[in-house]
Amino acid sequence: MSATAEVVLSVSGIGKTYAQPVLGDIDLTLLRGEVLALTGENGAGKSTLSKIIGGLEVPTTGQMHFHGQAYQPGSRTGAERLGVRMVMQELNLLPTLTVAENLFFDNLPSRGGWISRKRLRQLAEAAMAQVGLEAIDPDTPVGELGIGHQQMVEIARNLIGDCHVLILDEPTAMLTAREVELLFTQIERLQQRGVSIVYISHRLEELKRIAQRIAVLRDGKLVCVEPMARYSSDQLVNLMVGRELGEHIDLGRRVIGEPILKVTGLGRSDKVCDVSFAVRSGEIFGISGLIGAGRTELLRLIYGADQADTGTIELGNPLRVIKVSSPVAAVGHGIALITEDRKGEGLLLTQSISANIALGNMPAVSRAGVVDAGAERALANRQIEAMRIRSSSPEQLVGELSGGNQQKVVIGRWLERDCEVLLFDEPTRGIDVGAKFDIYGLLAELARQGKALVVVSSDLRELMLICDRIGVLSAGRLIDTFEREHWTQDQLLAAAFAGYQKRDALLHEAAPRNPA
Repeated sequence: MSATAEVVLSVSGIGKTYAQPVLGDIDLTLLRGEVLALTGENGAGKSTLSKIIGGLEVPTTGQMHFHGQAYQPGSRTGAERLGVRMVMQELNLLPTLTVAENLFFDNLPSRGGWISRKRLRQLAEAAMAQVGLEAIDPDTPVGELGIGHQQMVEIARNLIGDCHVLILDEPTAMLTAREVELLFTQIERLQQRGVSIVYISHRLEELKRIAQRIAVLRDGKLVCVEPMARYSSDQLVNLMVGRELGEHIDLGRRVIGEPILKVTGLGRSDKVCDVSFAVRSGEIFGISGLIGAGRTELLRLIYGADQADTGTIELGNPLRVIKVSSPVAAVGHGIALITEDRKGEGLLLTQSISANIALGNMPAVSRAGVVDAGAERALANRQIEAMRIRSSSPEQLVGELSGGNQQKVVIGRWLERDCEVLLFDEPTRGIDVGAKFDIYGLLAELARQGKALVVVSSDLRELMLICDRIGVLSAGRLIDTFEREHWTQDQLLAAAFAGYQKRDALLHEAAPRNPA
């Protein structure tokens, strides 16, 4: 980047205080046509800084300039009017409206007071083509799309009109590899148009690929603003967390006992097919596979969130067949699910840490049906200390916490229930590398207590780091199970593709053949 490159946006002395300071004395510039990577641990201040730039938050101290003029947007709408757009992790879409209607909700084309459906469709097709969504009908309700496609619709919505600065907050967390490539292609096009991009992510390999400079936040302070090429991934991790993490984890001394969870022939339609495995006390059992392989669906069957068509579940020592007709029944049997969608299904974001941890633990904090505020606070303080939840107090709203600390709140709730079997669906998705190791430590402690853990993760390296065994799902079937010290990354990947290759071969054989 040239030393004479145009400064599009500058922030000087920016700080933000809620119950306590979360940002302090941030000085930063954004150049025309560059990708500036913004990274750091959860709770470091990334989202707060980006929300200040995007008009969603007002800084406590400091000032900003946009194209040389004082910049005080006052609201997200005010920022967007000037060409500063932000794509947040929480999608801003209306599921009952169509893709086209979501894209142009604020500016629907009309004629004589009536919406011009033909013109709306044309505009939507052009906007969708920018992010590789040509195959989707613009008249499809957004709620019918997968989360990855919804993310691309949200990005397309923010590219409509005059965009000078685009903030992307963890944009690839829900995307497939193909969708990530489409996003990166679009980012390159935006750069060529002179659009400046703030790219927030914990995926250092992505940042090194697309960013020219990197800004690292730690505990609300800016510790580095440098050209990306100057740093290795290990050096960046050290800057983020202020300590070396290494590539191994000591799970401590554990006693792996007899199986206390056994699944036999579990199946539902074509999503999960005849899956059987057992998990022992003190064991971390990983489940790997491609997106759509049936991993989340399998956990939902064990937890009773969906009903299996076939198969049995056994629990305890000695094992006994149980009926899991609902999540309430599962919890009653001692099975917990830490869901992938912690914000949509696992937490009440507008409620306090105390209320969220008490959720599901009402017998421990209520007397004659009335919540005992003292007992609720004592429970929350116990888990805040045990989980090292970074917060101002038990009364702080969960929605104000970082992703890593929100995940700790969910886990803390289940720790209080003392469940014997814990199902973790993508426990570290959207969490920075430092918080990931905190979560790994918690998993290890649960295993040392003799719990049986089942961990679904899209990060194969993560599973290889923490698991005793890894089962690989492919096209809904459990292809193979690998023991620690007897797996390789290539073997695990080959197993992940095997079910699809077999299915495609069977479909090919069953397909009618044209006569010679």
